[in-house]
Order: sequence, then C-alpha cells, then structure tokens
Amino acid sequence: MIGEVFTWLNDPGHWKDTRFDTGIATQLTAHVRFCAFALLVALIIALPLGLVIGHTGRGRWLIAAANTLRALPTVGVLVLLTVVIAPHFYGRTDTGYLIPTEIVLIVLAIPSILSNTFAGVENVDPAVRDAAEGMGMTGKQVLLKVELPCSLPLIFSGFRSATLQVIATATIASYLPLGGLGRFIYDGLAQQDFPQMIGGGVLVAGLALVADLLLYLVQRYTVSRGLTGRFSKKRIPDARLASVTQAEVAAV
Repeated sequence: MIGEVFTWLNDPGHWKDTRFDTGIATQLTAHVRFCAFALLVALIIALPLGLVIGHTGRGRWLIAAANTLRALPTVGVLVLLTVVIAPHFYGRTDTGYLIPTEIVLIVLAIPSILSNTFAGVENVDPAVRDAAEGMGMTGKQVLLKVELPCSLPLIFSGFRSATLQVIATATIASYLPLGGLGRFIYDGLAQQDFPQMIGGGVLVAGLALVADLLLYLVQRYTVSRGLTGRFSKKRIPDARLASVTQAEVAAV
C-alpha cells in the first residue's frame, strides 16, 4: 500500500489539471488560500481582543465563550450555514459555499489565538509593568512595548496551534463543491481508491508540517533572544544570566 501511495504522489499526471479533474498543484493552492484567509481574519479579530482583555482584565467571559466554540461540530455547522447562506448566491460561482467554509475555519481558529494572547499578557511579571509605569510609560506603551513582546512566545504557540487545526479542518471544503486537498480524500473514499485517499491525507499532513516549520522560523527570529534563552555572551555575561529580569530580557 505504501508503494501505491508513493506511486500516486509521484505520478506527473496527478499534478497537472485535466479536462475532467484538477491536479494536486491547483488543489494545494486552493487549500492554502482557504487557510490563509481564515487565519488572517482570525488573527485580526483575536489578537487585539486578547491583548486588551489581558491588559485591562475586563471581558474575561469572552475567553470562556470562545473556548466553547471548540466543541461545535464542524461539519454540522458547515451544513447549517450552507443551507442558510448558499440560496442567496444561487448561480453566482462558489461564493455561497465559500462563505460558510471560511466562517467555520475562522471560528475554529479564534479560540487558540485569543486564549494564548490573553494568557501571555496576563502572565507578564507585575514587576515589569510597575517598572514600565515608573519610567513614565502610558498604558498603551506598556501594552505594546512591554506586555506584547513578553507574550509573543505564547501568542505564536496559539497561532501555530490554530494553523494546524485550520489546515486539517479545511478538508471539509471538499464536502461542498469547492476544491482543496480534501477532494482527494473524499473522492478516494467514494471510489474506493485508497492510494488516492491516503495520498490526500499525506499531502494535508505535509502542508501542516511545512506551515509549522515556517512559523517556527518566524517565531525564532521575531521573539526576543532573551525570552527564548538564546543569549549572546557578549551582550549578557554568564555571571548576570541568573539575575536578568523579564524587563531586561524583553529589551534584548
């Protein structure tokens, strides 16, 4: 079976579009497009909201409410939204199916980003905030110049988790008349073509691994070296490492 899957993935004909089918390259592009849009919208919504809630301590109930969204049955919500929305776009390309799919993916991505952003800001050492305020920083400056940099590791962790969830769940786009890598899974299951079905799963897993690796690299070069423990011996001598405070770390 492994050999058959390998053969299916390496068949040039499966990577090119044909008259009656769409190749892997096109479906991969569609899958990435679905995921990228959903993650961007979720980030725009959840990141500022998590920062404000963590900074002010108000609206904590929104965190609990967002976490309940994790329990929603994805396919059930997708079908419900499609029944409600799709009839309004009859005959207008795939918009009536694309909107419900994106809504489901956005709702799925928000909890991880929101919860981790809130937790990252809330867990900043109070002494760091006091020091920043003592230097004359305003509340906005404390949030953007102190709390945000210190909470980046947790924020990235939440975004990476959301990315993996969205990439895996975006296969449901093929449950509707849309593209994406899920098409190979659904078509393979319907046709009892197991190499195609498993190959589609391998492609989804591979995309998730590549996305996570890229985000790891972005995190490595975005988050302060002090917070990640990647100290420079020239900048912070070994004798001082034990006494470095979180405020100093954020400034490295």
